[in-house]
Amino acid sequence: MSGWTAKRFWTEASARPCEGGWGVWLDERQVRTPAKAPLVVPTQPLALAIAQEWQAQESAVDPMSMPLTRAANAAVDKVSAQFEEVAELIAAYGASDLLCYRAEGPEGLVARQSAGWDPLLDWARSELGAPLSTGPGVVPLEQPGQSIGALAREVRRLSPFELTALHEFVGISGSLVLGLAIHHGRLTAEEALTLSRIDECWQAELWGEDEEAAAVATKKAADFMSAHNFLKLIAVDT
Repeated sequence: MSGWTAKRFWTEASARPCEGGWGVWLDERQVRTPAKAPLVVPTQPLALAIAQEWQAQESAVDPMSMPLTRAANAAVDKVSAQFEEVAELIAAYGASDLLCYRAEGPEGLVARQSAGWDPLLDWARSELGAPLSTGPGVVPLEQPGQSIGALAREVRRLSPFELTALHEFVGISGSLVLGLAIHHGRLTAEEALTLSRIDECWQAELWGEDEEAAAVATKKAADFMSAHNFLKLIAVDT
């Protein structure tokens, strides 16, 4: 059975223990990923939440209404199969982290960036062993090799499912430090998202919010919070 069957054919979606963790069944058929692998997740809460997404489908299956299913599919089909490549891609953000690139003015924006971002860079230095340099503008900064290595090791400590969530955090925020801070419990997802949007919010306060930009921001926020929900369901088991 394909994970993306177009029409609903089942009566009940359920979560059941299986080899390697927990699976989701549609009546007596186990859900499979788009690559035809059994969809097996690490915790019962995640499996139950995915089952609820399937149960909520009506006559036609809408994958866009199933963010947890899509994330789990990615973890199984892509991240697990290409762990090193994905980890390297995410770790590379450490060399160009958003928090390191500072405005030269106006003074209020400079102060807002410093107040929001400096404590996170202090945390990365003290807790992760990864001091990072900061500088004005967007000219590439050369970061200490030891710091980049320390951040890469943090990334590689994660499971494929955790790495899937981190990929979303980092891709949306532009900051590996913010993504790791969520994983370590240093920040909530809401706090991290707010910190990643200091520049955009400053501009909106000055010039008003562009309707198209606001729609993009809303979509990114929804994706960010969905990734956080995915991470929470991985971390809690019964």
